[in-house]
Amino acid sequence: TSYEKDGRLISHYGDNHPVYEGNVVKAMASAKKGFREVAKLFQAEVAAQDEREQPEREERFVRFAEVLEDGLRARVVDVVRLTPTIVEVIVKAPFAARNFKPGQFYRLQNYESFAPEVEGFRLMMEGIALTGAWVDRERGLLSMIVLEMGHSSRLCALLQPGEKIALMGPTGTPTEIPEGETVLLAGGGLGNAVLFSIAEALKAKKNRVIYFAGFKAAQDLFKQGEIEKACDIVVWSVDRGEPIRARRPQDRVFVGNIVQAMQAYAEGKLGPVTIPLNEVHRIISIGSDRMMNAVRVARKDVLACHLRKDHVAIGSINTPMQCMMKEVCAQCLQRHVDPVTGEEKGFVFSCFNQDQHLDEVDFAFLNSRLKGNAMQEKLSNMWLDHLLAIEPVEMV
Repeated sequence: TSYEKDGRLISHYGDNHPVYEGNVVKAMASAKKGFREVAKLFQAEVAAQDEREQPEREERFVRFAEVLEDGLRARVVDVVRLTPTIVEVIVKAPFAARNFKPGQFYRLQNYESFAPEVEGFRLMMEGIALTGAWVDRERGLLSMIVLEMGHSSRLCALLQPGEKIALMGPTGTPTEIPEGETVLLAGGGLGNAVLFSIAEALKAKKNRVIYFAGFKAAQDLFKQGEIEKACDIVVWSVDRGEPIRARRPQDRVFVGNIVQAMQAYAEGKLGPVTIPLNEVHRIISIGSDRMMNAVRVARKDVLACHLRKDHVAIGSINTPMQCMMKEVCAQCLQRHVDPVTGEEKGFVFSCFNQDQHLDEVDFAFLNSRLKGNAMQEKLSNMWLDHLLAIEPVEMV
């Protein structure tokens, strides 16, 4: 399982080695035994070192370790409540912020050591996938926006400034950013958080951006200014109640679902149509599976007469995830079908590339997968309610 050729060597450790495959304990044992062979490769270099320079080498290592400590150790900067059900978690993680590209996401989890304890139970969250909303690369800051649904997402409101957290990422494939096109963004609820950075990247490449921002009600609106600054036109829609107040003359408001808002805009019912939908080259839809499926169907139905026939339609597919390490655990598998025949085309790992062609996504399969953990989510939510009723803890 190892070989040497032309002065180059390859050795296999962990599960790649047939003697040590099977479990993580064996994999660790392979490294414990195998490091000696690696050390032998550097014996000549070590022997040539001047002992008098050892203090300087140790100082360089300390400085290097400090750079890693600052860059890799993630800490909470602030947790801000945006709406009754949405919080923003701002984290200092320089390396994670520096490498972010629009459309990518992170895996967030608290540490047991710092989790509050109620009745002997630690309020631990499972690893949750959160898309980056914005990053400040110079200051090493990144923002993630959380919709409080299950117990893990609710526990984000317990995070405290300065608290160390487990943050992995960025991961996933960045959203493809064209140049010089007209792009329609359709965001539903929390999906709007994902589109902040995408809209900014689109504007930076001289695209025209028309944004349909859908919310259940006006009270669910967040980051209105962030959406406005990156878009040429925003159509604000709410499912019910009072409409969102438009703050710019070119923006529009609508009461109804996001597909109805698109149809009303295209037909001129919301005012002058400054960017016709038949000029749209690309649609990027991010929201619930039902919302994205509605956009998929409408493109071939009520919106067909308004759209270019050659437009591209992309959806950010939110399948259940576990490892989020790109094609490892297979929790995020999504079925694809031929848009013409309906026959199965195969399966893709959504954690590797969440942006998928809307016409190929099997939304019935996705909906079934999303319901798979419903019972567990309900039970864990009830258990958290029970613990918080016994001993309330401070939440944002």
